[in-house]
Amino acid sequence: MNLSDFDYDLPAERIAQYPSPVRDHARLLVLDRRDRRIAHRRFDAIVEYLSPADVVVLNRTRVMRARLLGRLADGGRAELLLVRPEGDAWLALGRPGRRLRPGIRIEFDGAAGATVVRRSASGRLQVRFDENADVPAILARYGRVPLPPYIRRDPDELDEQRYQTVYAREVGAVAAPTAGLHFTPDLLQRLQAQGTKVVEVLLHVGPGTFVPVRCEDPRQHVLEPEFCAVEAFAARAIADARAAGGRVVAVGTTVVRTLETAAAASGRVEPWVGFTDRFIYPPYRFAAVDALITNFHLPRSSLLLLVAAFVGRELLLEAYAEAVRSGYRFYSYGDAMLIL
Repeated sequence: MNLSDFDYDLPAERIAQYPSPVRDHARLLVLDRRDRRIAHRRFDAIVEYLSPADVVVLNRTRVMRARLLGRLADGGRAELLLVRPEGDAWLALGRPGRRLRPGIRIEFDGAAGATVVRRSASGRLQVRFDENADVPAILARYGRVPLPPYIRRDPDELDEQRYQTVYAREVGAVAAPTAGLHFTPDLLQRLQAQGTKVVEVLLHVGPGTFVPVRCEDPRQHVLEPEFCAVEAFAARAIADARAAGGRVVAVGTTVVRTLETAAAASGRVEPWVGFTDRFIYPPYRFAAVDALITNFHLPRSSLLLLVAAFVGRELLLEAYAEAVRSGYRFYSYGDAMLIL
């Protein structure tokens, strides 16, 4: 397996810079793995493909306003992307990387400052805010939405709502679980009204989601650990759906990784809490997921490899080529796929 096997051509204009005007009016490419057929629908038609026996699994993580702009002592600009707390400090990414060494202090407008405590060989920072600083309040007031780097604009008020799922509840992600961005409260109600169960798990998406796979043998790539949790209620609903002949429908690759982590020990989803670095690539035997709702992913990315493991590399690249020909919008704010 070579990294070049997971490449495809994408015109730059296909990279969505804004979300669709209406969440559930994004386009939906439906791919049936059994007969290799493709259908072109609108996202709200997804109800037609799910049954009362199925269970839809969402990721309830909420994106932090994790990007902080500040100044160095000499007046130069600095930027931090807070990832997660580590004791009395925070794991972070920072720019300009060459200047953010241990001991360097960053001041934020009207707020407390932070000092770099440690810098890893990979460039990850550990920063400590001033004593008694209320970091959540600082982020709420001064933080910015951490849009991915391929969205080449500053975040605006629209992103405050649209780079968040309608069911986001538990703050801790630095990127949205983007497959879920297409759901509306009405669409979720329609699913439940027809008997389809909807449950939640948690995975706080970290910056590793944007780290490209650079190893020519992609199996050598290492994912950064991310916190995830599956509660007993969700595990029981998944087991009940399987027992009744229903399908487990994962909304996004983060849900896939969470469920597969929770099923690793016994082959069935059980309650689980902890950090996962599970990297899924072909060939892989899925223990927990029967269908997948996902967006279109970057070439040579860990996300693309996961979907290739679920679909098959050749069939997936055929579907992506069809999506490009048909004018689909790609990446975080783009259109969606339903893989059956």
